[in-house]
Amino acid sequence: GGGAYGAAKAGGAFDLIRFVQQPQVLARIVSAIFALIVFACLVGDGYISLPEDSRLFCVFNRNEDACRYGIGIGVLAFLACIFFFMVDVYFPQISNTTDRKYLVLADLGFSGLWTFLWFVGFCFLTNQWSWTRAEDVYIVADSARAAITFSFFSIFSW
Repeated sequence: GGGAYGAAKAGGAFDLIRFVQQPQVLARIVSAIFALIVFACLVGDGYISLPEDSRLFCVFNRNEDACRYGIGIGVLAFLACIFFFMVDVYFPQISNTTDRKYLVLADLGFSGLWTFLWFVGFCFLTNQWSWTRAEDVYIVADSARAAITFSFFSIFSW
């Protein structure tokens, strides 16, 4: 076999094509793109103002927590994808099985937690969107729906 957590294969040359074809790397890239879409939609079009009032409010039922939650988990998920992507790059060079075990468990635990947080985010944004008045939403409806949709997709990509 490959040893504990692949430790017998440690120290090989880096092959970019083989690396990018790994399922966990592809899933991480997809997760990063979904997170980027969610927080970009919320930062770009998540806050609107009415013509008679110049104050900004969240498009999701005027609930600031909905926009903050979506932006927060999106930014943190994107940063975590970058971090774990770098771990995936350096993982083959780590020969210590204890370090490899802790990295694998950290990745597994974080992915499980973030799957749950994306599920909560999807439910929260969907609920708040269902209570949003149509007259409060002008052209930003597509961005709000995209944030909800990619929150749902993120559940499965994590």
